[in-house]
Amino acid sequence: MSLAVTLAHIQAARRTLRDHIIATPILPAGRLSTELGAAIWYKAENTQHSGSFKIRGAYNTIAHMSAEERAHGVIAPSAGNHAQGVAMAAQLLGVRATIVMPERAPLTKVVATRRLGAEVVLHGASFDDAVAHARHLQAERGLTYLHAFDHPQVIAGQGTIGLELVEALPDMDLLVVPIGGGGLISGIAVAVKALCPDVRIVGVQAAECAAVPASLAAGQPVSASAANTIADGIAVKRPGDLTLPIIRELVDTVVTVEEDEIVLAIAHVVQNSRLVVEGAGAAGVAALLANKVGLRPNETVAVVLGGGNIDATLLTRVVQTALVHQGRYLLLRTIVEDWPGHLARLIAHVATAGANVVEVFHRRAEWHLPVTKVGVELVLEVRGEDHAQTVISHLHEAGYVCQRGVVEF
Repeated sequence: MSLAVTLAHIQAARRTLRDHIIATPILPAGRLSTELGAAIWYKAENTQHSGSFKIRGAYNTIAHMSAEERAHGVIAPSAGNHAQGVAMAAQLLGVRATIVMPERAPLTKVVATRRLGAEVVLHGASFDDAVAHARHLQAERGLTYLHAFDHPQVIAGQGTIGLELVEALPDMDLLVVPIGGGGLISGIAVAVKALCPDVRIVGVQAAECAAVPASLAAGQPVSASAANTIADGIAVKRPGDLTLPIIRELVDTVVTVEEDEIVLAIAHVVQNSRLVVEGAGAAGVAALLANKVGLRPNETVAVVLGGGNIDATLLTRVVQTALVHQGRYLLLRTIVEDWPGHLARLIAHVATAGANVVEVFHRRAEWHLPVTKVGVELVLEVRGEDHAQTVISHLHEAGYVCQRGVVEF
């Protein structure tokens, strides 16, 4: 079967990109390797210009446009990362850029795109809504359309990651790559399978927007019913007409990950590798942590961290949620006398037990207590489950009747 992109296209893209992108580092995932019994490495595209791999495909595509196409200006739909990649590439090449993003696109990505000089139009609830509106504006304004993934030059640009991977990890056994529309995994798969055909390639989609497995089963692109996922960078309802055949031909397996698995993966990378990744960027790590990729003992594994453009408030919530899962937060409910000094005494006992107070809530009418008493909810930071039990025992010994609850942020 003849595919839309070849190794020669990717090698040509590398020459085009050589002076304009970062050959991103391959970093050891020490904690993950120890936990899973394999040599795992991160391809840190979150450290790329504009915070994701998207600059590769965007720059390669605009660089190959005709002078007339560039003069019209480019327009692109994006859930966020493609927006910044196109905006930066257009700025470097002196081309006007208009980006259509979903109305709920992360503020971080919207602001960053505007800072790079692009006009940002917010429209619709999903990436697919943004696509439809971008096509409308393209016709209305006479702009040149730049697809987020389903274009040979885009695929070839993303494929340069595969060349870097093979050079850095010639003994690679397994490669794990996130999938949205399929441009990233398609380009990487063409490069890697041409140079190291025995490498197993596993694609990962968010379960809340997983069109690729259904499309592979149907033999043609089909659309997912929804795109409600924290991994906005891969929240694409339909794979491409060019990318799906490449995935079918060269990708060994496609798996899905749940939202809580993505959350824990983001936190794992942040806590253990000191790397900031977004939901889409952490999807491959999520698949590994959830034992979904068929990992074999002592394999050499590469995981592509596709991007790091996560909103700071979302990252805060993600880390808090992960800490709850890890037993680092403890919610206790108790009752004290509603007089000065009694809350201070309770907090002093908490401090003696070595816990840190994160939040304190008073509960009066809703707990139906006598007017002389007050309910207190404490959210405490502890060192783990053993420490939590120590804190509870200490408070019981001090005369407090405590009920444990579920922490929610």
